[in-house]
Amino acid sequence: MTRLTSGVAMDAAHLPVPYEPVELDKAVSGAPLTRYLDLDESSGRTVGVWEHTPGVSRDVESDEVFVVLAGDGRIEFEEPALPPIELRPGSIVRLEEGMKTVWTVRTTLRKVYIAP
Repeated sequence: MTRLTSGVAMDAAHLPVPYEPVELDKAVSGAPLTRYLDLDESSGRTVGVWEHTPGVSRDVESDEVFVVLAGDGRIEFEEPALPPIELRPGSIVRLEEGMKTVWTVRTTLRKVYIAP
């Protein structure tokens, strides 16, 4: 794991890990790819960076708070029934474990997440 060190900056715009295809049962349209890098797993939480290329995919969420750094997309909620959220740089979102979502990514989405 690449580790975030106190007093040292990291470049969240360039992840040193390859993209992987979204699992077939989660891909809805297009051929989306994802990649992520956990940067810090201390104090009972994980901080990391995640990317999703253009396309549509389903997911069952974990508890997390994230900030969108780059890209354009939308999260729709299948369960619970909530209004969709438009994602753009600066968006801050909280997701709860078990939420069923559909991610529509128009431009590669990059976020920094914090999860318990």
